[in-house]
Amino acid sequence: MLTLTRAKPTKRSALRNAEYYDFQEVFDKLYADSEKDCQFKKLTELICSPENILLAFRNIKKNSGSKTAGVDKKTITHLQQWENAQLIAYIQKRLSNYIPQPVRRVEIPKGNGKTRPLGIPTIMDRLIQQCILQILEPICEAKFFKRSNGFRPNRSAEHAISQSYKFIQGQNLHFVVDIDIKGFFDNVSHGKLLKQMWSLGIRDKKLLSIISAMLKAEVAGIGFPEKGTPQGGIISPLLSNIVLNELDWWVASQWETLPTRVAYKCRVLKNGTLDKSNVYAELRNTGLKECYIVRYADDFKIFCRYRSDAQKIFMAVKAWLHDRLGLEISPEKSKIVNLKRQYSEFLGFKVKAVKKGKKSNGKTKYVVKSHISDKAKEKVKQKAVAAVNELKKVDAKGNTILRYNALVMGWHNYYQYATHVSHDFREIAFLVKSSAKGKLEHQMKKKIAKPITSPIYIKYSKSREIRFIGETPVLPIAYVRHKNPIDKKRSINSYTAEGRAEIHKKLATVNVTILHYLMRNPVRDRSVEYNDNRLSLYCSQQGKCAVTGRILEIDRIHCHHKTATYLGGDDSYENLVLIDVDVHMLVHATQEKTIRKYLSSLQLNEKQLGKVNKLRAILCLNKIPK
Repeated sequence: MLTLTRAKPTKRSALRNAEYYDFQEVFDKLYADSEKDCQFKKLTELICSPENILLAFRNIKKNSGSKTAGVDKKTITHLQQWENAQLIAYIQKRLSNYIPQPVRRVEIPKGNGKTRPLGIPTIMDRLIQQCILQILEPICEAKFFKRSNGFRPNRSAEHAISQSYKFIQGQNLHFVVDIDIKGFFDNVSHGKLLKQMWSLGIRDKKLLSIISAMLKAEVAGIGFPEKGTPQGGIISPLLSNIVLNELDWWVASQWETLPTRVAYKCRVLKNGTLDKSNVYAELRNTGLKECYIVRYADDFKIFCRYRSDAQKIFMAVKAWLHDRLGLEISPEKSKIVNLKRQYSEFLGFKVKAVKKGKKSNGKTKYVVKSHISDKAKEKVKQKAVAAVNELKKVDAKGNTILRYNALVMGWHNYYQYATHVSHDFREIAFLVKSSAKGKLEHQMKKKIAKPITSPIYIKYSKSREIRFIGETPVLPIAYVRHKNPIDKKRSINSYTAEGRAEIHKKLATVNVTILHYLMRNPVRDRSVEYNDNRLSLYCSQQGKCAVTGRILEIDRIHCHHKTATYLGGDDSYENLVLIDVDVHMLVHATQEKTIRKYLSSLQLNEKQLGKVNKLRAILCLNKIPK
């Protein structure tokens, strides 16, 4: 059965790239040593290693941000012109006496009418940051708290929502402490951050001085910052997690990690977590305040059982942030919420606890009720109406329809974890329908001659609201169902052999993020049939190369015509196949030198080579001998 996953392709690509450059063992050792509380004093040598630098280049070259220029007006295309040895020597020289180039400042509009400052380093400084990030991440991952979900490998907003639902519905924690840190990214203390890195075991003084220089990099037209981590840098999310990791563990120390006189045995649950119900039952007899933190970047909630506990933890966290991290909270946005009476907003959702029958012991049962937050719903409405207006300008190849469909699928996949998502999207659909009426009335039709067969659209085929422009379906916004969020399986880990086996097992599923990328970025000068069949092939091949069987990454997906267009081939589904870029080069290669080059890099077995020769035969090209 075809399944979909929302995991980010960049992180999976990074995992594959590390294995490709034979650097995974280094990361695994850093992670294992960090778990043992080892100290790291020679990290700069690893950062400057040729393998790490080339791996960093490979990881950033396809990031959307790599095409954004810094103050020097250079992008990834500039780096691509360098030779390997030249680039390695330059980075090593820069790191020997690192002075960052000025950071370009951009103001990004926020939903409330204000703007958020974004700092964009030069492309070379971003490459250096990626080199450092790759070495620091496994060390920090071993020390980060289990319910820190933002900007970390194999974690997502779904996990944060799942954890919140568990505390509300599974553990009956109906008082939540909502704390908003005032200007978090602008107020982080540089000195405190470096001390926190030192306490994590990162004790390479040269590396710490490089990071200090990055934090103090000049902002073009403004000056040198005395505090804060600039949003926009590759390493900034990791640094912000380091700052708040201390908060995570401090809150946990108030309840979860408190020692008991008796060492209770804890069974392991299906997702790999420990069942500590016996420990918590003992702790409840002490009169201590029960509290659990769920965090996504600087957005976090603390769940409590009683209002008195919530009030105590609210004041304690406020004082701790001020005294320990030098951070203030926003009094307007920070509060204690009784979930039985009010909604609490988190990551674009609003959540509440409502009555639903009785428990076996006769007590009232409370379950989660969640919607898309009002602010998020308004944004979706505005974008949906704008996207419908764009449909009026449908080009000859139907690319605007594919981009619209990608937008709708993206909303559905993110907000499907709201229990009342269907109700919310019906409200949005009513507004969109009103906007579309009259403007698209003559273009849209209810039925087409042939039924929907594309795997990505098949689930929408049952909707009565589906319409078509030409032969392409326009996905109905209201057709969405609630899905229970699932927490991260504890065994999944990019830095252990067992954890990577779990990740690769999941790669057999279709990656929705890559699917959306393909939808939003149709191949230019190709028919809508070609672009739509490219999506169908990605699903039917489960995101794998038809020849090698390996997972296709965004930058390596090529759609091959079995019978070339110059030989009379068309863009039909049967005449197309998705293959890796190197396989595609081998299929079309005629020079012996080129054939040897790709055979050497691909290392095809007999069966895979047979598939290549079959594709070459259709093109009337010579068979490649075994």
